[in-house]
Amino acid sequence: MTALAGLPLYLDLAQVMGLSKSIQKHLKIRENSQGWTDSQVVLSLVLLNLAGGDCVGDLKIVEADDGFGAILRKSEMHGLKRKVRRALDRRWRKEKNRSVPSPSSVFRYLSKFHDAQQEKIRLHTDVKAFIPTPNEHLKGFRKINKDMCAGLNKANPKKTATLDMDATLAETMKKTALYCYKGFKSYQPFNVWWHEHGIILHTEFRDGTCLLGLNS
Repeated sequence: MTALAGLPLYLDLAQVMGLSKSIQKHLKIRENSQGWTDSQVVLSLVLLNLAGGDCVGDLKIVEADDGFGAILRKSEMHGLKRKVRRALDRRWRKEKNRSVPSPSSVFRYLSKFHDAQQEKIRLHTDVKAFIPTPNEHLKGFRKINKDMCAGLNKANPKKTATLDMDATLAETMKKTALYCYKGFKSYQPFNVWWHEHGIILHTEFRDGTCLLGLNS
């Protein structure tokens, strides 16, 4: 039994679309490490988002759901050859006893996407909506998103792509965040919406202060 009964449907969708394979192909942060794989960490964050989690600490709630944890562990091994399953087991010095990574391990993982040099440029630039140059790990997410969009259009082909581009204010209490034009601290991701499929085709994370003309 589980209180997160809707999430296994997304596990099925991820399997059909090849999400884990795409993550392992384009993200190499945990490739030669022990413990959690890139696919396991990223998928845990996707599931946390779908479950309504507000922060990485909410992974504790997902971990506490024994029913969903059992489903997740079985889904990770589904369809894998014995050699691959053994390789995953060997990533752990001791027996793996969690279903999702701990908040501390996820924080360490997410730190790999941060570029301290770009942050220095952001703090000393006159441009109010500084857009950092993505590092190789962030570029990997672009490729994963490309795979997912291509897979969706292959399953349900559309010859027309009506694109709606707009910036969305995401209020935050983070100290380093900037104030947006509405007067509160926020980030302002710039999104491209594919109308025919009803999906986000591209997103660019940005500070809350707009560049001239983007909020008109």
